[in-house]
Amino acid sequence: MALKVELKPGERILIGESVITNGGQRTQFLIEGTSAVLREKDIITAEQATSPAKRIYLAVLLMYTARDPRIHHETYFSLVRDFLAAAPSARPKIEIINNEILTGDMYKALKSAKNLITHEQELIGNESRESGLRKRRKPDLESA
Repeated sequence: MALKVELKPGERILIGESVITNGGQRTQFLIEGTSAVLREKDIITAEQATSPAKRIYLAVLLMYTARDPRIHHETYFSLVRDFLAAAPSARPKIEIINNEILTGDMYKALKSAKNLITHEQELIGNESRESGLRKRRKPDLESA
């Protein structure tokens, strides 16, 4: 089954190890085969991987695009161990990613890793809100 892709003018797409940049018009084409295919919006660079979950996403992305994904396993599992030590609540999400990697469904693993980024942002947002509440509730020591 072919993958139907439509690109906006100037949009880029990764197919296998090649980056294709669309010209000045909207373009539609079909991709047949098993190469990794990623739209520009789904690609992040090492410089953009500024949080633990984004670094995990990048490791999965590198596995997805590599001819031999196993070369990135050590990095991935090291990042996962550190992430779970800091955020144990992410274990179910990590288990989903791990299972998808182990079954060879790297594209699904990449999508699940994107969900991990969302989870991380929610955790950070919750911590920020709780920190703000603690500051406001701080008892006045002089009146005690």
